[in-house]
Amino acid sequence: MSDLGLKQAQEKMTAAGVHQQAIDVFTHYYHQLEEGVTGFIPEDSIEPLTDPDLLSAVTVSEEDARAALAKTVIIKLNGGLGTSMGMEQAKSLLPVRDGKTFLDIIVDQVRAARTTYGVPLPLMFMNSFRTHDDTLAALAPYDDLAVDGLELDFVQNQEPKLRADDLTPVEWPADPTLEWCPPGHGDLYTALEGSGVLDRLIALGYRYASVSNSDNLGAAPNAQIAGWFAASGAPYAAEICERTPADRKGGHLAIRKADQQLILRDTAQTAKEEMHFFTDEHRHPYFHTNNLWFDLEVLSRTLKERHSVLGLPLIKNEKTVDPSDPSSPEVVQIESAMGAAVEVFEGATAIGVGRDRFLPVKTTNDLLLLRSDVYDVGSDGRLTRVSDPAPLVDLDTSHYKTITEFERRFPTGAPSLKGATSLTVKGDWTFEADVTVVGAATVSDQDAPGTISSGTVLTA
Repeated sequence: MSDLGLKQAQEKMTAAGVHQQAIDVFTHYYHQLEEGVTGFIPEDSIEPLTDPDLLSAVTVSEEDARAALAKTVIIKLNGGLGTSMGMEQAKSLLPVRDGKTFLDIIVDQVRAARTTYGVPLPLMFMNSFRTHDDTLAALAPYDDLAVDGLELDFVQNQEPKLRADDLTPVEWPADPTLEWCPPGHGDLYTALEGSGVLDRLIALGYRYASVSNSDNLGAAPNAQIAGWFAASGAPYAAEICERTPADRKGGHLAIRKADQQLILRDTAQTAKEEMHFFTDEHRHPYFHTNNLWFDLEVLSRTLKERHSVLGLPLIKNEKTVDPSDPSSPEVVQIESAMGAAVEVFEGATAIGVGRDRFLPVKTTNDLLLLRSDVYDVGSDGRLTRVSDPAPLVDLDTSHYKTITEFERRFPTGAPSLKGATSLTVKGDWTFEADVTVVGAATVSDQDAPGTISSGTVLTA
């Protein structure tokens, strides 16, 4: 039964023009599914990572920093649609500040680094088939952005969603695009190789890649980290941050007892009965920011040695074929995490960075904070937090979860939050202009929709 399913999936991918490398990787994981591999990493098989290098203690000369950045390519993961916020296009097209989108601010950051250090610093986006066209259209006005010999993007692979009952490719005539899914951001390495971009970067003299999510504007080009990474001689490095109670669901690095190798463990790789270990920020004090660095030449050599299959740990993602319809058939999506490559490369390392390197926007809570006066955005695109720590924002998901609902309730923009420690909104409230939040403020629910009038000061 499953042999038939694999054959059908392979034929479907071939017909869709998927790179052979991606088909080989999919086949590797399909066999693991057949064998019942769960991808779980037991707590008793790992030791916490407690003493990493810290960026705050790193000293790199300006000359070494510039030399390393001159050999670096910036890659932004840009395949997400922001579906959790009700979007149907690239999340990076959302306006953040003064009409500028995530993409615009990323461009500002890269241009500023090029000017400051006098380096080419290519910028490339790993798009999905759903974000490719819109992203390139948005970047078209920046006619000086592309570096000679390189495009602005490459497209991640796609693979069939598999029926949970028999592991055959699901069919969904109502919307055939829903029959496909991305293979997780672990596909980065496969897509770099299959698209030819990896070989092209090396041929042009680039040695290092700095990778981050496009919705994390904290991950601006950083010459100091580039210099540290080049001097370390490591093949791979992950940026990590100290965990707080707000980071309990984030993946963390640990040390595998069997061989003392650094590994990444995500929630999907943790058994339910061991989640209390996973979420203990004192036991596992650092979380993975999904900012990472790797040596392009080592990656190329390793892919060739392994016939394009790095062997990242399997993530078995169980969903319905139509995410908006829980009654649609249950499917399995085969995924892997790019950060899991830390266990592939002997000598891989990590560096502890400040919270300023981790400013992701996963919900409208995050977006409100980023749009508020808690952050200044410089002409170089860098975000500076003006209040410490940043306040916690908790908007009622019944009314603020999607971008459409969120925008309607904040028609004139975010309230002032720089004097706040937290803002909790329960119920349906529309915020007029010039609202100020001080301390820990809560807006309580009421029977009917309400309005926070202009000039209101919300306090505890």
